[in-house]
Amino acid sequence: MTAQWDHKIFSLSASDFEQIALDIFRYQYEKNSLYKTYVDALNIKVAAVGSVEKIPFLPIRFFKSHEVKTGSFDPIAIFESSGTTGSVNSRHFVKDISIYEKSFQKGFELFYGNIKDYCVIGLLPSYLERKNSSLVHMVNSLVSKSGHPQSGFYLDELDKLAAVLKQLEEQQQKTLLVGVSFALLDFAEKYPLPLKHTIIMETGGMKGRREEMVKEELHAVLTKAFGVSSIHSEYGMTELFSQAYSKGEGIFKCPPWMRIVIRDEDDPLAIHMAYHDSKLFVKGVINVIDLANIHSCCFIATDDAGKLYHDGSFEVLGRIDNSDIRGCSLLVV
Repeated sequence: MTAQWDHKIFSLSASDFEQIALDIFRYQYEKNSLYKTYVDALNIKVAAVGSVEKIPFLPIRFFKSHEVKTGSFDPIAIFESSGTTGSVNSRHFVKDISIYEKSFQKGFELFYGNIKDYCVIGLLPSYLERKNSSLVHMVNSLVSKSGHPQSGFYLDELDKLAAVLKQLEEQQQKTLLVGVSFALLDFAEKYPLPLKHTIIMETGGMKGRREEMVKEELHAVLTKAFGVSSIHSEYGMTELFSQAYSKGEGIFKCPPWMRIVIRDEDDPLAIHMAYHDSKLFVKGVINVIDLANIHSCCFIATDDAGKLYHDGSFEVLGRIDNSDIRGCSLLVV
């Protein structure tokens, strides 16, 4: 079954997306008891779901309170989100790690080309402190596949990192510096230096280490410190197996097997798609279709506010206030 979906998911065309999404919806309704209970609680008839905008999206907070599994399996890994002390973290039970690896490898190649052309450096101290970070797994794999002798992770060795980046710049080596926001800011303050051959990709998050700041302000500080024209970003999360990327100005694009739709904040079941609504963009709350989530749930209602453009690209505008609990209140297990 994994091989069947694997082939469909990663070789689909734009015209195939809706039909495969509907096929997976029916499959997950049958095989995912939590999702089935949720859909039934909404009083939605599966036979009446004939388009993507009719598919029910599972509130993301269920990953904190339930085992979100399609089928019965013992996980080979459990990805866990970061959180503040005393908070409940999300958990993603992984049946087949190769699907996650194929998703992020193919996604990276789609947006950035061959990983072997890069030196990959991870500046992810808060994530490295945890054992079950999906982001660390992804970056570690990219580090390994790059094959560059100076690829690797840095914790508090900012002086060493600065020396390595200077050397790579002198060699005109294409470099990807992936960092959590607070660590990139720490580095920018202590070692500002021009990076003409380096892509700086922030993954968000102050993790309580620094005062929160809006994305535009963060990017302005980093572009000035490193003399780059733009800061790249990655939009991913523990609950997803795929990532969207921004090459600047906060505009994200998805790989073919991932799609964003927008729900109405006042009516979580009202779905909007700019290209269907014949509008330049629609605003609301982000729902994600991630077809790589075949063994958990492909249809996730996040707590992120966003703007979806006519071409399928999107912006993340922040977290919604008092994150919508209407969907969750329908299901008490």
